[in-house]
Amino acid sequence: MRSKVTWKSPYWKSTSYFKASELCLWHMKTKWRSGRVRGFWNVSHSADVLQEEELRKLREETNAEMLRQELDRERQRRMELEQKIQEVLKPRAEEQTAQQPPKGQAQANNGADRRSQGLCARVQKWFSERFGEYVEDFRFQPEESAVETDEPLSARRLTENMRRLKRGAKPVTSFVKNLSALSDWYSVYTSAIAFTVYMNAVWHGWAIPMFLFLAILRLSLNYLIARGWRIQWSIVPEVSEAVEPPKEDLTVSEKFQLVLDVAQKAQNLFGKMADILEKIKNLFMWVQPEITQKLYVALWAAFLASCFLPYRLVGLAVGLYAGIKFFLIDFIFKRCPRLRAKYDTPYIIWKSLPTDPQLKERSSAAVSRRLQTASSRSYVSSAPAGLSKDEDTGRFHGTKKGNFHEIFNLTENERPLAVCENGWRCCLINRDRKMPTDYIRNGVLYVTENYLCFESSKSGSSKRNKVIKLVDITDIQKYKVLSVLPGTGMGIAVSTPSTQKPLVFGAMAHRDEAFETILSQYTKITAAAASGSDS
Repeated sequence: MRSKVTWKSPYWKSTSYFKASELCLWHMKTKWRSGRVRGFWNVSHSADVLQEEELRKLREETNAEMLRQELDRERQRRMELEQKIQEVLKPRAEEQTAQQPPKGQAQANNGADRRSQGLCARVQKWFSERFGEYVEDFRFQPEESAVETDEPLSARRLTENMRRLKRGAKPVTSFVKNLSALSDWYSVYTSAIAFTVYMNAVWHGWAIPMFLFLAILRLSLNYLIARGWRIQWSIVPEVSEAVEPPKEDLTVSEKFQLVLDVAQKAQNLFGKMADILEKIKNLFMWVQPEITQKLYVALWAAFLASCFLPYRLVGLAVGLYAGIKFFLIDFIFKRCPRLRAKYDTPYIIWKSLPTDPQLKERSSAAVSRRLQTASSRSYVSSAPAGLSKDEDTGRFHGTKKGNFHEIFNLTENERPLAVCENGWRCCLINRDRKMPTDYIRNGVLYVTENYLCFESSKSGSSKRNKVIKLVDITDIQKYKVLSVLPGTGMGIAVSTPSTQKPLVFGAMAHRDEAFETILSQYTKITAAAASGSDS
């Protein structure tokens, strides 16, 4: 066995050594602690100094007293508001406590309220699911006025709209053509079959079912046509019109002419529609009592027949009369115009109904006739006994400024022709004159048996008027003042030996009528003069 050897020094056992070492350690600890405390005290002291400086700066920058006063005022307001709220809620709480039932009754009431609320909610939900969409449709809302923007004027757009109008009215026009073809017996077999079927349907009381069946048949044929079938159900064969392709580049004159053509078509269309509406209005407004009286009597007869006769008999009579008139009477009247002018009552009434412009012309003509009769009576009473009636009318035929022969310094037998009794409004373009005032003169042009007379509209001496002998005219032709504008123009050029350039009477609305009148009178005078010189 090995023996364990331990080394022990007697020095470690001495107590004095331990005491000395403990004393040294304590001394070192006290020194270390004193230094640490001193350093910590220095750090904390510097932090306090910084905080005091920051507080001092904040006090200098902000007014703490004012903030404190505002805070106190806000606290006081809050307390006042709390007091008011308590005063308001206190009586309500007392009422609720007074009305509050006992606990058992309250629980029963709460259960009943819950059940009723659940039932009402279910009923409301079912009603909204079933009828909510329809109820929303009946909700009143303010009407929104949509402002339509007007398109700018365009020649291409104008022609396109006119073509659309023509295409849209094509079914109506074709229907009217087929009806007129049936009435005119364009196809004898078709008209005979239609007349037989119609009269049989009216006799048995099947007129309305027949028309409904025809409408259904037409819709069926239209459906097949839309599907691509080629079906032609028309008495009159359709004529395919050549459609001109739209031109991309148009000159100014072509555009102007295009606009004029479309405007002329629109003018004629609107004029026809206005004539129809004005005639209907004048028929019902007793403008011509003798015509409206016939309509009045016919309405009374129809009213009494509808009151005392059975509807089946009235319908039979009306249907038979309509069929006979459409298929037979109208055919005879169209083939015999004299019979139509004497016995076709609806046609006579429609033709004799006046339009508003015709009424104005009649009223103005009546006024002028009264004035003429009054002036003729006054003149007859003061005229010599040996003066003839022809001389009387020739002497006193005048213009707006006086007697005709006195205005133009002519003889008394020179007076305007019946065609131009009131003259033609125009402007005289004298290209020999260089002054603008004498270049164009507005006035009225007259034609007599031997002269061409122009009366200026400006008041003054008779020097502004123009008198040309028809015999002295060397050339007369239609004239276009501005070559840029399309068409043949609205002027007449008259050449005489006394003028270097022809005199032009322009801006004439009835240029063709005036030209034909002047030319015919000129040829008549020149032929008479040539025959007189030959003899």
